[in-house]
Amino acid sequence: MVDHPRARKLADRIKVIVAQMLDTRIKDPRLGFVTVTDVRVTGDLQNASVFYTVYGDDEERAGTAAALESAKGIIRSEVGKQTGIRLTPTLEFHLDSVPETAAHLDAALLEARRRDAELAALRDSAQYAGDEDPYRKPGDDTDEN
Repeated sequence: MVDHPRARKLADRIKVIVAQMLDTRIKDPRLGFVTVTDVRVTGDLQNASVFYTVYGDDEERAGTAAALESAKGIIRSEVGKQTGIRLTPTLEFHLDSVPETAAHLDAALLEARRRDAELAALRDSAQYAGDEDPYRKPGDDTDEN
């Protein structure tokens, strides 16, 4: 999807409209606690992909997906009314994977922090294999020739 200024402006406007619609006008009991995270519009302004997250488990995500699919027509007509463009873009709702990715990154950072602490403990208890300074100095008389 190309990032045209007009498409970006329309995407921002669609994001606000969809969030308001989900908050005030859509009264489906299957609809969970939804957050619209991003909207991407194609360069020809014909298709809009709406990314959302749902607070809860997989059952609530599935119910929210069904509720959004059934309310797609109402939301699209409101987008057409409020934007005033000639052709209203078709809406596609996609579950955003930001929370799962964030949880995966948090786990990776926690593991890295644990390994760093482990290495610091090994470094603090480390001893030299031989003398502390294995190099000869000019004043040393312990030459073995």
